[in-house]
Amino acid sequence: MTESASFLPPSTNDRYRGSPLAPAFLGLVALLTLGPGLIHSFLPDGGAQSIAGLDLGDRRDLVVGVFRWEGATQLALGLGMLAVAVRYRPLTALFIALMMVERGLMALQGWVLTPPANGHHPPEHYGSVVAVALGAVFLALALRRRA
Repeated sequence: MTESASFLPPSTNDRYRGSPLAPAFLGLVALLTLGPGLIHSFLPDGGAQSIAGLDLGDRRDLVVGVFRWEGATQLALGLGMLAVAVRYRPLTALFIALMMVERGLMALQGWVLTPPANGHHPPEHYGSVVAVALGAVFLALALRRRA
């Protein structure tokens, strides 16, 4: 008898040896990524004006389009992180490290390389700094072997 293909391969959670707190953190990060992804994808302004405080001016369609594009990538990434947190925990350290790279670059861009001219920082600028710091803690926990 042949085995049928499935959408998701079997869970690998039994091979995860790090702290159980790390995949829980990754699951939280996944939810906190999916939330903005939904906002950017489905709010009329993508959150550009109503949350980020951007003046959309005469390029409203362009700005909202870029926010929607970001929302799409956030939804895909958030679903991937959620899959790891729930079914494929041996990848937890990798996904936390990737989150730290993403959020670290976002913080660098938002605070150093291209800070807002009007001085208003959207919530993500603050959240990115916190996410990198917390990510370092949970990355260490994911890499530490349980006894």
